[in-house]
Amino acid sequence: MTKQDITLDVNGRRYAISVEPRKTLADALRDECGLTGTHLGCEHGVCGACTIIVGGETVRSCLMFAVQATGRTIRTIEGLADGNDLHPLQRAFMQNHALQCGYCTPGFLMLAAGVLEQNPDIDDKELIDVLSSNLCRCTGYENILAAVRAAAAEMRAPT
Repeated sequence: MTKQDITLDVNGRRYAISVEPRKTLADALRDECGLTGTHLGCEHGVCGACTIIVGGETVRSCLMFAVQATGRTIRTIEGLADGNDLHPLQRAFMQNHALQCGYCTPGFLMLAAGVLEQNPDIDDKELIDVLSSNLCRCTGYENILAAVRAAAAEMRAPT
């Protein structure tokens, strides 16, 4: 199959890559850009491990072709922190023991970041509904919910 030259804008950096049109964004991020923080789980858009932010919206990167992301701003788990300064969600996940094996964690962090950036005053019912779209086999979800609540409170607090 013929490869197509594209440029991806990921975490403020541009990646000029050549991909087959059928290559998923998740695979392009991992294989072509070297950004392995985006995890692949089910590869059917069900588990949420590959959740990233594209153009301000959370997406399952296993369901999007890399060529579809050309010209759009992409944010992955590698771009969540500001250098060594962790994002409030990352700190809250550590403080609330919201991870065990860590495989689903990047997807949950990006899902929560996208949601809180769109709606920092999200209520519990909505938050539970949103978080239930991602799967975790280890934590039982209570600590994930507590972490996102804590980070939301910190993100809403005046600086």
